[in-house]
Amino acid sequence: MIGTRPATLAELARHHPDPAATAVICGARALGYGELDRTADRIAAALVAAGLEPGARVAYLGLESVDYYATLLGCARAGMVLVPINFRLTAPEIAYILGDSGTSLLLVDRALREALGELDILVVSTEDLPDWYEIHAATASERAVCPDDAVVQLYTSGTTGLPKGVVLAHRSFFAVRDALADAVLDWIDWQAGDVGLIGIPGFHVGGLWWATQGFAAGVTMVAMPRFDSGAAVRLVAQFGVTTVCVVPSMLRLMLDEPAAERDALAGVRKVVYGGSPIPEALLHTAIERLGCEFAQIYGLTETGNTAICLPPDAHRPGSPLLRAAGRSYPGFGVEIVDAHGTPLPTGEVGEIRLRTPGRMLEYWRNPEATADTLRDGWIHTGDAGYLDADGYLFLCDRIKDLIIVAGENIYPAEIENVLAAHPAVADAAVIGRPDERFGERVHAVVALRPEATATARDLFEFCRDRLAAFKIPVRFEFADRIPRNPSGKILRRELRDRTDH
Repeated sequence: MIGTRPATLAELARHHPDPAATAVICGARALGYGELDRTADRIAAALVAAGLEPGARVAYLGLESVDYYATLLGCARAGMVLVPINFRLTAPEIAYILGDSGTSLLLVDRALREALGELDILVVSTEDLPDWYEIHAATASERAVCPDDAVVQLYTSGTTGLPKGVVLAHRSFFAVRDALADAVLDWIDWQAGDVGLIGIPGFHVGGLWWATQGFAAGVTMVAMPRFDSGAAVRLVAQFGVTTVCVVPSMLRLMLDEPAAERDALAGVRKVVYGGSPIPEALLHTAIERLGCEFAQIYGLTETGNTAICLPPDAHRPGSPLLRAAGRSYPGFGVEIVDAHGTPLPTGEVGEIRLRTPGRMLEYWRNPEATADTLRDGWIHTGDAGYLDADGYLFLCDRIKDLIIVAGENIYPAEIENVLAAHPAVADAAVIGRPDERFGERVHAVVALRPEATATARDLFEFCRDRLAAFKIPVRFEFADRIPRNPSGKILRRELRDRTDH
């Protein structure tokens, strides 16, 4: 809908053919493209007037809002770097991110401010943000930026040690769009009249990336202050949502909503999903229930979100490719390597490394970690997988989550996929626990569906027909829920800590 392809986030919302067209809706508020453009300019002016220099870090801690996305564009235009913070983090975790990033200005919801205590930085309440930037409305503030300039700093979930600040450039948000457009592929596409639902939180790379794709295409994006499956289904029906981006656990929750049994999701033409492996049973259910196109995406924060895609035409019932993560975008690259970085042959499991023009600039103030992850233009993911003869990538699991039982390699995702197919199981996670005889043993944590019943014996028998004997969990632990981060990844460290006590 926008005549030219924006190359930086600073250009988003500019030159829209219809400035009155709605850009973003969240809660009771909506901004048209013209108003989003003006608001971004005012925020940029306010940041400059506050004395912030180019490259300064501006942290945002709060629920999703239209002002959040205006702040993203405002930072981009002022040559500054937005640091979105997960509002579910504890005060010490937030303090670490503020200190590590060297944040100059914190925009924070009033309800979250008190828990942070005294801060030696400029703090503005998000509720006061419109008044704060309005006084600078007439100030010229835009600075020249280029696609390689830093614009966002996202912190990894910290599942292993302290979180690292992943610095992304403007180009990170346009690499996939440009690759698909140049190759005339519609794996992830936008059509006139599309309305997109931002299911993944904006403090996560998946949500932020999805929002910018919609803004670049000039369509309407619908966000939620926080994800709620019932609200998501209602919003799809209310605003005629046509494209949805979610992680598998969100998709499962949405399909479990009573309203989803009716026609609430009938207008959806494409579901983009990723962030964590999807159980085959859930994918088959979603394809059957929704009858729309599906595209799976795989990547990391470090790759600027997706670098691999399983396109819609691979989502055929019964296709073995439904177990694949996908293939690289045109001009991108994927290899499987051993511990020494040597490429492995087709079908052999090793570490996945990705080459993408969307890759990160660095881990902020962490050159050693940067050098370990970013080598010769490749991002080393720490994920295990293999390639088939056609270049399709199949994920196994995180290399660090590999379980070794009496010399046999076991990837938790394979067992979790089997458990998820049991009709009584809502969610499952598998970890390795120390074992004096075999080195490790397989331990499963299972959350059952409401009002469903299953015993450890039931699950053992179910696995025995579907898994080799050495892969069957030795112990089944039942829990109310499986801990996951916002991208849907299982927090295995939390489970390991729990089982240690």
